[in-house]
This record gives sequence, structure tokens and C-alpha cells, in this order.
Amino acid sequence: MSQTISEPVHRTARQIGGRIGAEFTDVDPLTLPLEEIVLALRRHKALVFRDAGLDDDGQLAFAARFGELTRAHPTVPSVDGRPDILPVRGEEGIRSNTWHTDVTFVRTPPKLSTLRALVVPPYGGETLIANTATAYRDLPRPLREFADGLWAVHTNDYDYAVPSTNAEKAAEYRRVFASRRYRTAHPVVRVHPETGERGLFIGGFAQKLIGLSGTESRDILRIFQSYVTRPENIVRVRWRPGDLVLFDNRITQHYAPDDYGDQPRVLHRVTVAGDAPAGVTGDRSYILEGDAAPHYTPARAA
Repeated sequence: MSQTISEPVHRTARQIGGRIGAEFTDVDPLTLPLEEIVLALRRHKALVFRDAGLDDDGQLAFAARFGELTRAHPTVPSVDGRPDILPVRGEEGIRSNTWHTDVTFVRTPPKLSTLRALVVPPYGGETLIANTATAYRDLPRPLREFADGLWAVHTNDYDYAVPSTNAEKAAEYRRVFASRRYRTAHPVVRVHPETGERGLFIGGFAQKLIGLSGTESRDILRIFQSYVTRPENIVRVRWRPGDLVLFDNRITQHYAPDDYGDQPRVLHRVTVAGDAPAGVTGDRSYILEGDAAPHYTPARAA
């Protein structure tokens, strides 16, 4: 696969991490050939477009190059007048410093996510993105074989956002975030629908393993998650205003460190609709509680 990807990618992209991440500079993400972006994304999993020069309309247009868009979020309000854009505001006292893959508590999570920096703090406020395919390959063979047969329950009804300064505001955020409760069963090992790669499909929304107790689930998920967050599987994005990041939500996790005090940090997120994850046997995710979130994302593979 590397031979088919490397030639077009290295004309304009610079690899910035050993196992994940590449950077584009001095390019317009709206006019860069789509095939080149797709090939780079398959190889590097996360792409940074420095000083992309996009506004909200431009970010929407860029994301729409990859497919139909989702709404901003199943439960959290969008930017005013922009139903497809989620504001990510760190200065409000709620910090989502938990490793996660976006919106995995629904049956068809987004396939791609875009983040655009509007306001960044003078220090900290970076985004960490992890390659879950290399994490899976790092597992010893017995653990890989064990993971292949496991399914996890993902839900939005847990303490996803940690209160950093304001407990009352955190409680209100939790109420809104879980105002519609979703519980979905996903394979612990997801097969990427385009590359065939296997990746650990877990993260913060994965709260229990089917068929195991809560204690057993936490212990086992902690072991798998420790492979995802190994430093060699992570790229650290240092934001500048105007930067745009695109990452493959099907085979990555990300994390926003709470390390910038009370400084403002504002990003806008736009996501591309995805399908129902498939495990190594081909079986697809299924709903345990809630609905297919038709108000949020188009229905995909049954």
C-alpha cells in the first residue's frame, strides 16, 4: 500500500510523526486534488493544513468534499445559525481531556472530523491524535486474538467532560450532553472500510465489554487503551490561528490536554457522516438504547 500512496503524497505533505500525522503548508485545502488528500489521509491518519485561510463556509465546503455532513452533535448545540458546526470552547470551564473517538455512542459515528482553530492560547491547548491501527499491531498476538472477538458498549451517559473550574457549569453540560441517552455495541477491533486495516475502536465512550463485569471491563479496556496512548502512536498538533486539521475518525483517537489555565481556546468542528463499524467477522454495530440519531447523521450501512 505504501508504494501506491507515497508518490503523490510527498509532493506537498511533510510527515510530522513517526506513525501518524503529516502537514501541508502553502496549499489551499479547497483546491488541493481530493485524491491526494485521501491518499495522504489513508497513510498518515491525521493531516494538518497550516494557515488554511478558511472561514466557516470554507470549512463546511472542505468537509463536504469527503461526503455528506452530520449535524454538529446529537445533543450539544451548534454554533448559532450553523447547524453543522460544533463550537469547541475551552474557556467555559469544561475540558474534554479524555481520549476518545468522536460520537461513538451512536451506531454510525462520523468517518472524518475537521477542526479549525479560531482562538488559541499563548501556551498549551494542543491536540493529541493517536493511531489505533499501530496500537492494534503493537498488541501481543494473544491480546490481538482476544480483542478480535470482543464488543464494547459505548454511551454518552458518563462523565465525559471534566469540570476544571465550575462544578455548576459542568453539571449543566453533563445534563445537555446526556439529554438523549445512547448506548451502542461496537466491535473492539474495527476493520477500516477502505484500507482493511484493523484498529482498536474504544476510547472514553467505551464503558463496558459485553459479557464481562464492570470491573473486568475496566481492567481489560485499560490494557488496550494503554497501547493506543503509547507515545510512539501519537502526534501532537500545536495550533496556530487559521490551522485546519483533518483526521480519520474510524482509526484514530484524540485528546485535548487541560494545560492552558483560563486562557481562551476556540475551535470549530465539522464532521463527515460515516457507516456502522464492522468487526473482523463482518458483523456490524447495533443499537442497545436510543435511536439511529436521524436528527444528527444520515443512515448508513445496515
